[in-house]
Amino acid sequence: MLHKIQNDVLKIAVAERGAELKSLTALNDGTEYLFDSNPTWWKYSSPILFPIVGKLVDGKYRAEGEEFYLPQHGFARTSNFWLVDATANALTFALEANAVTLKVYPYRFRMEISFELVGNELKFMWKVINVDDKPIYFSIGAHPAICCPIAYRENFTDCYLKFNKPEKSSRLPLTADGTLLRERIPTLDGTELDLNYEMFKGDALVFDDLKSDEISVCSRKSHKSLTIRAKGFPYWGIWTPAQGGAPFVCIEPWHGHADYDDFTGDLKDKEGIHCLGVGETFESGISFIVNN
Repeated sequence: MLHKIQNDVLKIAVAERGAELKSLTALNDGTEYLFDSNPTWWKYSSPILFPIVGKLVDGKYRAEGEEFYLPQHGFARTSNFWLVDATANALTFALEANAVTLKVYPYRFRMEISFELVGNELKFMWKVINVDDKPIYFSIGAHPAICCPIAYRENFTDCYLKFNKPEKSSRLPLTADGTLLRERIPTLDGTELDLNYEMFKGDALVFDDLKSDEISVCSRKSHKSLTIRAKGFPYWGIWTPAQGGAPFVCIEPWHGHADYDDFTGDLKDKEGIHCLGVGETFESGISFIVNN
């Protein structure tokens, strides 16, 4: 089921499955800024990554003395959330640990996902609450697919990414299995990165050293753009399907990342994992800023 809200500038649609944002549209001319989940390219638009980000070595992890299996990016994106609050310009959804999640993730939690429209900004906020009787461990991230190009009759290669601070950054490469290598490949130098499909032949561009907290999808041929603002995120991913031709680019702020290919420890020992004490709450989120 889709839930829709709007203000004077934007309208959005959010699905109960995954509490996933499915549409972000400018009202003045109907420009759509979010990829439409066409399975030819990718069956998602903006999934929530929880309780892991990325892939695990052999698809499994260890926690609380047991071994568990999880698919890439965890289970939140395929879970059914329920709507707990709705106003004219805001929606809040919730997911709680249940018999299904406890089979693959041995922690009791409550997750709340909220969306709020304020002018030309969509605030996308997350709350994770530990309702267990022990600390819980998790990663969480965003994976929005931004239309690229945004404007009609433009091409992917007309687009570039603009960073709000000068960068001199190297990416962490991925193996063919989707785990990280402990190497670095120089990738960013300055405030702009021109886009082409060839740069994604090795999968996502993964960064752990960006100074920027805003990345904008821009065009060399028009003035429409969309900015992802994400403060306090230690990791970022940038991705589009490697085969080329997909009309989107994902700008992904993360609290956590895929396993390193040589990682053998418990979940609690993994780099980027958050520990949340009994009764504690973790809050974070990002903003979509539409420049139409």
